[in-house]
Amino acid sequence: MTLVNRRTALKLGLAGGALLATAPMALAQLRIVVEGANFQPLPIAIPDFASSDPNFGREIADIVRNNLRRSGLFLPLDPASLPVRVGDVNATPDFNVWRTANVDGVVMGAVERGGQISASVRVWDTQQASQVVGNSYATDPNSARRIAHQISDAIYSQLSGGTGYFDTRVVYVAESGPKANRTRRLAIMDQDGANVSYLTDGSSMALTPRFSPNGDMLTYMNFADGNPQVYLLQLSTGRQQRLASVGAMTFAPRFSPDGGTVAFSVEQSGATNIYAVSTSGGQPTQLTSGAAIDTGPSYSSDGSRIVFESDRGGSPQIYLMGAGGGNPQRISYGQGSYSTPVWSPSGNLIAFTRQSGGQFHIGVMNADGSGERLLYSGYHAEGPTWAPNGRVIMFFQDPGGNDGPRLMSVDIWGRSVQTIPTESYASDPAWSGLRR
Repeated sequence: MTLVNRRTALKLGLAGGALLATAPMALAQLRIVVEGANFQPLPIAIPDFASSDPNFGREIADIVRNNLRRSGLFLPLDPASLPVRVGDVNATPDFNVWRTANVDGVVMGAVERGGQISASVRVWDTQQASQVVGNSYATDPNSARRIAHQISDAIYSQLSGGTGYFDTRVVYVAESGPKANRTRRLAIMDQDGANVSYLTDGSSMALTPRFSPNGDMLTYMNFADGNPQVYLLQLSTGRQQRLASVGAMTFAPRFSPDGGTVAFSVEQSGATNIYAVSTSGGQPTQLTSGAAIDTGPSYSSDGSRIVFESDRGGSPQIYLMGAGGGNPQRISYGQGSYSTPVWSPSGNLIAFTRQSGGQFHIGVMNADGSGERLLYSGYHAEGPTWAPNGRVIMFFQDPGGNDGPRLMSVDIWGRSVQTIPTESYASDPAWSGLRR
């Protein structure tokens, strides 16, 4: 699997927004084909965006550059090395100048901040001497970073053939205080670590937050009564409620793809089984039975199956069953133990944590258990969550000692390992879908 040569496989363009019609459009059929780990990032030139406030124009361009760089597919060139330092969205570039600089793709943008934020962007193919697509955006004055993320998504989408993932959020557990007595509260941020806000006050411990498909609801473990229970939290209103009352410890919740059901685990009399309950309430339905520990349920993208972790065979392994329960089938057969299985948004892969050889590994396998690949190995790395495009996985790693956990990401080719900046120690990440 390779990334084809940038001279023959560059496709430039933006999706969505209002079309800028002041230059002829080119129906370029050039595209990055990303099919494996042996490729070089695509060089792309992004001068500072034109603006009456040069610092603001530089800030927006920097966000776009950083997003694309972190994806591992792009190599935004140093702005100081470019033949043009500030882009002119209203002029046709001097293509000979850009070709001489060995640049195939140029992004020109302009952004202004007033009663609202308005932005215009054009992407040019310097080899074909043509504008490919132009877009304009407008949003409220508090959403400058969202403009930059939407522009990044559009560039990523058209260049790589996959959907973007930059205009998303991540919910996680923010940890603070001494190691023996950590305060753990829910926090939410943009996928790049910006715009952090806290959703719980830390008076009771909160763990394993998970987004609903529409992005407005979380399900998580709340220790308010000393006994962990599954709760729902609506982001738009702040309203919280206990999901189900089964008289026992409940944990490891996750939404179904339609958002109408939450699967979770119930510990009772030494056994742990998986249940499902409607988000509107009602009696939970038991999906597994027996004396084993069954936990970590995750629905397939079509909602028809559930992957989960079970020690019914003697050690923690990954099993599949129908969404209604019954007839679980083991699918993990590598060395060591497996945990935290999570189905990808497209349904073709399952991410997991594996412990073997004295190491923790973040890996992926096909939905039938074949094709296992380990993407990252390190001490106490666990808890994968998928970006909505199915190409990037976030997880957390605790290096041990007096340090605390941090958020990390890696792409599905095992490249582009990143540390995600957070204000505090951080664990249990969950990635939202694209924002609406």
